[in-house]
Amino acid sequence: MTSEVVEDEIEFYSKAEKYWKDVPPTVDGMLGGYGHISSIDINSSKKFLLKFLRDGPNRTGTTCALDCGAGIGRITKRLLLPLFKAVDMVDVTEDFLTQARTYLGEEGRRVRNYFCCGLQGFSPEPSSYDVIWIQWVIGHLTDDHLSDFLKRCKVGLRPNGIIVIKDNMAQEGVIMDDVDSSVCRDLDVVRKIVRQAGLTLLAEERQENFPDEIYHVYTFAMR
Repeated sequence: MTSEVVEDEIEFYSKAEKYWKDVPPTVDGMLGGYGHISSIDINSSKKFLLKFLRDGPNRTGTTCALDCGAGIGRITKRLLLPLFKAVDMVDVTEDFLTQARTYLGEEGRRVRNYFCCGLQGFSPEPSSYDVIWIQWVIGHLTDDHLSDFLKRCKVGLRPNGIIVIKDNMAQEGVIMDDVDSSVCRDLDVVRKIVRQAGLTLLAEERQENFPDEIYHVYTFAMR
């Protein structure tokens, strides 16, 4: 549980905000020096997402997606804009969202909103999104804030919509990273938080072909 490793909640959040303010607004910056894995990441995410977007009676729509912890828009640009008519982005770092307007290029016109906000204080507009994509950011929320955020995301889904979490998973328990002020949870802890938020897991997949030295990365779909 994050309550065991996060001693001061206010400091936990302010330290993370300060960390990201000093990170360059580039793909390499977003990925902590692992910019070279971006294409592997995007291709796997696309394959995962397309399972839900394919034809069928309960198909997930393609009207609008929300990119959470969007940074400069790496995922918006390469995964979401090619598949959805419109995208909204939310990130705590103003400079990243400013850079996104340039980085996204011409297609960026289809980004409707750039919300500058921490996810602990963000509420998706009800019934607005077919997909809410949350990647490499849940470690910046305490367990309670993550559970509450997921509940709000559930309200933000359109019919047949899904929430996707893609993130690092610890081998066991919860590990604190003092550098960027984040936590890494194990699979059981994440699944428990998903259940607490009243969501049902629809799919779970481990990312392949990432460098051996980094955490295992898993993708979950839920609603």
